[in-house]
Amino acid sequence: MSARKRTLQILVFLLVMFLTFYALFSGRDLGEIIRAAAEMSPRYLIPAVGLALFYVCAEGFMIWYLLNAMRERKNSLWRCFQYSFIGFFYSGITPSATGGQPVQLYYMNKDGNRVSDSTVVLMTVAVVYKFVLVVLGSGILIFWNDPLKANLNNYFPLYILGLMLNVILVILILGVMLFPRVIFRAAKFFEGILIRLKIWKPSEKREEKLNGFIESYAQAVAWIGKHKGRLLGVIFITFLQRCSLFVLTWMVYLGFGMQGAGALTVILLQASVYIAVDMLPLPGAQGITELMYQAVFAKVFSQAYLIPSMMVSRGLNFYFLLIVSLGVVLMNRFVLDRRRVPDGDRMLSENNKPVPENKKTGL
Repeated sequence: MSARKRTLQILVFLLVMFLTFYALFSGRDLGEIIRAAAEMSPRYLIPAVGLALFYVCAEGFMIWYLLNAMRERKNSLWRCFQYSFIGFFYSGITPSATGGQPVQLYYMNKDGNRVSDSTVVLMTVAVVYKFVLVVLGSGILIFWNDPLKANLNNYFPLYILGLMLNVILVILILGVMLFPRVIFRAAKFFEGILIRLKIWKPSEKREEKLNGFIESYAQAVAWIGKHKGRLLGVIFITFLQRCSLFVLTWMVYLGFGMQGAGALTVILLQASVYIAVDMLPLPGAQGITELMYQAVFAKVFSQAYLIPSMMVSRGLNFYFLLIVSLGVVLMNRFVLDRRRVPDGDRMLSENNKPVPENKKTGL
């Protein structure tokens, strides 16, 4: 990623964050909100922090669990946790969380992991993540339909949109994995239409990227087919990972001494917010997440604690993790990267000359 593009993404993220905070706190007594937020009991705040950290570390565990199953070279669990935090940071500042995996792949390759292995691992984690989200979202819609409509009210169509977008994405991913050539021809067909409409220009690089994208998913499905036990393990861990953020809001509810709503209600409402905004093209789904939280939890939290609860819940499950992830990114950028010479830079050809750039495995 170029420095200009990275800077632009950070500026867009900060702008969206500023507009979000301005819309939320404009005309409100910020001091009173902060004092109310400070009333949360440490007895529940500490477990909430632990659940937030578990959310990111669980992905690192899955990367470690899958990557070490592929070859004799072993990766440390701590290093895989770092891959996860790095991915969280770049996903958080890019629209639709698109920036995380490329940077994760870069660092995994830099540490000596093969690009093919790393790609399969990241694709598998991504596929299972979406699959679990669709199963949870569909279950809520089928078995909790009436309470869902009543609590989401005007945001119910957004929930349906978010769920449908995830369903479509899962179908496309499964199509790529099971019928790669069909998906490739369909993509080329639509590319031809866009070129004829002069929306796109002909590009060989685009075709190369499409081929690489389809090949990576084909590799993933081939590996998954041979390691079904590992896949079941990843599905289980992903389910726990998804639920950790939903349970976090229940900890916040208890921490403010609220009563009246059951654990299942709070957890499912938080899940519905997450599913509704997951695919929206906003960095970190900022703005819409906070606005939807206020509407959905208006009947759950008292008016005095609605905004403070949102500050704590959203602060832990996104902004706190983003700050921790930024620390990991900076540590890798300015400390760890200077202590070691990347494997890619040490690669030499048989005649002891540097390998040409197009033959290196680094991104």
